[in-house]
Amino acid sequence: MKAKELQELLDFIAKSGLNKVNIETEEFKISVQRDPNTKHVTTMAAPVAHAPAPVAAAPAPVAAPAAPTAASEAPAGNYKPLKAPMIGTFYRSSGPEAPAFVQVGDMVEKGQVICIIEAMKLFNEIEAEESGRIVKALVDNATPVEYDQPLFLIE
Repeated sequence: MKAKELQELLDFIAKSGLNKVNIETEEFKISVQRDPNTKHVTTMAAPVAHAPAPVAAAPAPVAAPAAPTAASEAPAGNYKPLKAPMIGTFYRSSGPEAPAFVQVGDMVEKGQVICIIEAMKLFNEIEAEESGRIVKALVDNATPVEYDQPLFLIE
């Protein structure tokens, strides 16, 4: 991983409000952790045994932590959560002026795009995993989401 890519990753993690992230590939292993009471990130990077060169990075400033949401609470009834497949920034529409992909009460089909998650400047369309009716939106537009965080409840 190049220094610029590493810095972009650290900036993204800082903006997301996450306190700890571990990433491991065939080439490297990186752990990013920050103390919620400070504004700096502690980064530890180490090459995997067969990696060609070690990776190092300087601490990066971190934005204020995001407030915890009730979205992580377990859903009740016959509702199934649609969860985030990655960390990133959640968007309900394809642009600021565009209508939301889905509204509460809408019927969705399996494979239908229901939101976008931006990760590392890539916009990933998130599709419904099953057909049903959107009962509740659990995340506000343009907010950071974590891996496996419930986004919508589908009945």
